[in-house]
This record gives sequence, structure tokens and C-alpha cells, in this order.
Amino acid sequence: MNAVTWDQRERIIALLGEASADPDVRAVVLTATGRGFCAGADLRGAPPGGSRGPGVPGDVARTIRLGAQRLVGAVLDCEKPVIAAVNGTAAGIGAHLAFACDLVLAAEPATFIEVFVRRGLVPDGGGAYLLPRLIGPRRAKELMFFGDAIGAAQARELGLVNRVVPAEELEKTAREWAERLAQGPTRALALTKQLVNASLDSDRATAFAAEAAAQEINMTTRDATEGVASFVERRTPKYEGR
Repeated sequence: MNAVTWDQRERIIALLGEASADPDVRAVVLTATGRGFCAGADLRGAPPGGSRGPGVPGDVARTIRLGAQRLVGAVLDCEKPVIAAVNGTAAGIGAHLAFACDLVLAAEPATFIEVFVRRGLVPDGGGAYLLPRLIGPRRAKELMFFGDAIGAAQARELGLVNRVVPAEELEKTAREWAERLAQGPTRALALTKQLVNASLDSDRATAFAAEAAAQEINMTTRDATEGVASFVERRTPKYEGR
């Protein structure tokens, strides 16, 4: 069910970092194989050289900061648009990994579970940050307090999912969306992503200042020049992601 191991987490973080730095990468799709998208953290695993013995105060907080929070942060901070294609169960950090993505596609059999309460745990991986911003605090508390599984259709009604598709169409739809994004003005999309994410924690003056700065930066890109020129010349723009 694709529970996240230490090695998998570090690999995903590295790939997202590489995607940000590589101008030839124009969009990212995060998906999985098998019956599950991600069943949460692999609680049986430990980092290489890690100890299973008694810890000291601060160990758990450090583990969360360097683990689940780094993983979700890598998705939020990726400079390319990230699509989650959720093929099956997304539980715990698996659900938060999907919710951190810019767009979420879900196959009809997909389910989302705030599983932490079932284990007597506090949500991690940014769940208490993401969910209230996506669906409001009351609905977020309902999901987190009860830990009930919700289906793809209900997740869409709540605003956690953009679109629900038959399982056999998930990969095709994700590729179509990624290709559309990859043909777009990549730097403008990155700046737009930053503005939207930051706006949720900003006052109006700060948000307006950030918007003006983003426009200033974007107008130095080749894609912005191409976009304006194509409008004037009444033709379809050809963006390069630069």
C-alpha cells in the first residue's frame, strides 16, 4: 500500500528539488502503483543507523520536522506545478501528500483517511495547516477527530479533489493535465503558485506587494515577452519555460 519508508521519502524530496532546478522539467505528477496511493508512514521502519531504543526529549519533534514536514514542504515549495493522481487509499501522511499538491485527480475507488486519531496520534505532515485552509476548520476537525474514510466523490464535494475519474482513465487524465501545464509559461506558473500559497497567511498589503514583485520578476522572462507578442500578433504563444 506504499507506506512511506525513509529511503522513499528522501528520494521524493530529491526528485522534487531536481524538478525545481531543471528548466526542462515543466510539470510533475505524483502517483503510485498497486491498490494504494500511500498508506501513511512506515511505522516499522527506521532511518539507516537509527536506533529503536528509548529516545530523549526533542527526538520526536526533530523526526517530524526532518521527515513528514520536509516531505510535504518539498511539494509546496516545488517551483513546478505538481499534480497528485490518487489511485487508491491515501491515509495519514499519504493524504497530506496529496493535499499539498497543486491539483488533485482521484480515481473513483480512491479514499482519504485522517488515520492519526485511530492510532492515538496527532496529525503530522502539515495536516492541521493544510486542511483548514482547504475546507475550513469545522470540516477539518470532523475528519481529524473521527478518522472516517471518505470516498473520492465526497472529497471532491469538500474541495479536497479537483476531479474524479474512472480508475482506468486516471493515468491518461493526469498525463493530459501535465502536458497542458508543461506547455504553459512555467516561471509564471511558479510565481502564481507562490502567490496563492503565501496569500493564505498574508494581509492584503503584503499580498499586493508580493503580487507586484512577482509581476516585476515575471516580465523579465522570455515567456512573458512571447505571451505579449503572440497577443499583439494574434497567434498561439509558444512557451519555453524560461
